Amino acid sequence: MTIEKNNTTYEELDKQNSENVELTEEETVEPKFSEAADQSIDIEVSSIEEELVMLKEKNSQLEKKLEEADNRNLRNQADFDNFRRRTRLESEAGEKYRAQKLILDILPALDNFERALIMGKENSQSDSMLQGMEMVYRGLVDALTKEGLEPIEAVGKEFDPHLHQAVMQGEDENFGSNIVIEEFQKGYILKDRVIRPSMVKVNQ
Repeated sequence: MTIEKNNTTYEELDKQNSENVELTEEETVEPKFSEAADQSIDIEVSSIEEELVMLKEKNSQLEKKLEEADNRNLRNQADFDNFRRRTRLESEAGEKYRAQKLILDILPALDNFERALIMGKENSQSDSMLQGMEMVYRGLVDALTKEGLEPIEAVGKEFDPHLHQAVMQGEDENFGSNIVIEEFQKGYILKDRVIRPSMVKVNQ
């Protein structure tokens, strides 16, 4: 009887040991994380997401500043190109019309020469004096013509406010309406610029 009891006791011990081993294996294969570890992971993920949002905002701000800088650079480049173009045009115009002031100063003398020639012919002065005046006058005209000066045609032409300055109106059946019938002072063009319009009488 004693042997049977001992056998039973051994079997029960083996069974208990076997159960303990199985429990130990289950616990080893399927470990359980604590709630504190889960919270720590969530906090780290949230922190990373916040940093990503901040980096995106900073990147957006930098892109905006870069775009503004590019726009300023383009505007500055356009302003510089315009300035360079204006400077070039002003320089060309200065060279082209360099004689304008001198010509304007000479024109009154040219007018006086023309009047003197007309009066000399009307008063029948000596031919030698008239010839001398005509030579001086022609020399002035030639010199001014070489600089690009041209007289404006007036009498018989249609009135042009860009070329003519109307100081009187008249009635002449020999001319049509708005036609210049008399010139009081000759006008001139320097190359392609009107430097003095003709003073004229215009037919009604």
